[in-house]
Amino acid sequence: MGKKIIASNKLPVVGPYSIAVEANGLIFLSGQIPINPVTSEIIHDIKIATRQVLNNIQTIIFAAGLTMADIIKTTIFLKDIADFPVVNEIYAEFFPEEPPARSTIAVSNLPKGVPIEIEAIAVRNKSQV
Repeated sequence: MGKKIIASNKLPVVGPYSIAVEANGLIFLSGQIPINPVTSEIIHDIKIATRQVLNNIQTIIFAAGLTMADIIKTTIFLKDIADFPVVNEIYAEFFPEEPPARSTIAVSNLPKGVPIEIEAIAVRNKSQV
């Protein structure tokens, strides 16, 4: 099975990449930063930014015909590791049961100076094909 590009006209793409690619039932989401898809505003407040990133991920997941429960792995990149407790609180709202495996990494900088970026991997069950 070849790769399939997952796209959504509800989110801006700010570079030469696909927002998601599916191969062999796995959906790989590119890292999402806190961009409001309606206004293109970059969000820097960590609480609002985290919610926006997860909403953007949800938009991509829905475009793939999946739900947040189908995400099996996330990687969170934080500009300031001290933001971890706030991020964790918002993150838990999006994954209330059986959350995916996760890594959280502190980085020196992120695109456009944002405080957070999250990438994800989801899996399509055979019943969703």
